[in-house]
Amino acid sequence: MTYTVNSSILLTEFPLLERPQRAKDAGFDAVEFWWPFPGSVPGDAELNRFETAITDAGVQLTGLNFNAGDMPGGDRGLVSWVGRESEFRDNIDVIVGIGQRLGTRAFNALYGNRLDGVSPQAQDELAVENLAAAATAVAKIGGIVLLEPVSGADRYPLLTAADALAVIDRVREAAGVDNIKLLADFYHLAVNGDDVAAVIEAHAPDFGHIQIADAPGRGAPGTGDLPLKAWIDRSIELGYTGPIGLEYKQPADTAFDWLTA
Repeated sequence: MTYTVNSSILLTEFPLLERPQRAKDAGFDAVEFWWPFPGSVPGDAELNRFETAITDAGVQLTGLNFNAGDMPGGDRGLVSWVGRESEFRDNIDVIVGIGQRLGTRAFNALYGNRLDGVSPQAQDELAVENLAAAATAVAKIGGIVLLEPVSGADRYPLLTAADALAVIDRVREAAGVDNIKLLADFYHLAVNGDDVAAVIEAHAPDFGHIQIADAPGRGAPGTGDLPLKAWIDRSIELGYTGPIGLEYKQPADTAFDWLTA
């Protein structure tokens, strides 16, 4: 089993560009990040510093989010955000460039919150167009786009695996792309009330990625009561072959104690 450290939520006591090396020092060979720049199109110097931090640490960047807007301010993606179409489209080329240079192949596109004054239908139509464009672009480097149910955001419309899979089916039917996959974050699914075990039984071989945190609290495995090991083991038994993303909140000094407990 390969773990990949989400270095946007873990190791946050350290500057962002130090975190790949901190993950390596903790014994990991892979990291993933939310979008690490303030805008959709960072400058060459910013890109170079980020990519150098990855390569100098000797870790693989297994996953990267598309720009999702102001995450601390409550934004949860630009995919369906009417009025910010150019920001998402401009971000696609940057994502592909990073993927080419670093060998990253999985890219998480957060759907976006429902907007006041814009119909859900208009947002969903835009989402289909944006997801199709993203999938077509990353396919050129052998990549996949991930679509994720999320908890804790009242206006975010994808809460269950079925919600995300319905969008994936819609994009496939509209544009003929087959490289959009479910990101199965067991924490988000569980706290949203989804039947995680049933989702695994039905879809594990087709998961694009798995992420974990325990509940309640979104802490490290063992801090809550979710059967994370059983869910991971069953997913692997059924054919999931990718890494397990560690996307939980835990102080750096105890972040990985559960692995040796």
